[in-house]
Amino acid sequence: HEFSDEQIVDALANAAGIGYLITRNATVSGAEGGCQAEVGAASAMAASAACELFGGTPRQCFAAASNAIAGLLGLVCDPIAGLVEAPCQKRNATGVANALVSAQIALAGISNLVDFDQTVDAMYKVGRSLPFELRESALGGLAATPAACSFCQGCAH
Repeated sequence: HEFSDEQIVDALANAAGIGYLITRNATVSGAEGGCQAEVGAASAMAASAACELFGGTPRQCFAAASNAIAGLLGLVCDPIAGLVEAPCQKRNATGVANALVSAQIALAGISNLVDFDQTVDAMYKVGRSLPFELRESALGGLAATPAACSFCQGCAH
């Protein structure tokens, strides 16, 4: 799309601002909030930056970030064998697609019923209500399947 260096820098600053707000008001830690916090925050940051790059207003950028979080709300963190290779890398790829669609929705003028701040708050509350096993412990979700347990020594499953 031939964006200028200045446009890229502005979009990165936008993403950083979204990340700061999520970190300040919730969490980006999978251990505290599940993958929705890690992948969701990254997706929200990318959505807002993409929205700005394509001419979105600040309101639309916040809407794009909200859309991205809403699209991944409740996503558990269940690294197989305690590593981030699976399913984490694939979830981050899903987060990229989610970010671009979220930006397109906002740019199309589709408004949200819940604003960014409330969406971040909801994400934090959902994450805190996830059982420990679904928050980066490698004890639940895909990490607790027989196939995944075959990668660990002494797995109890």
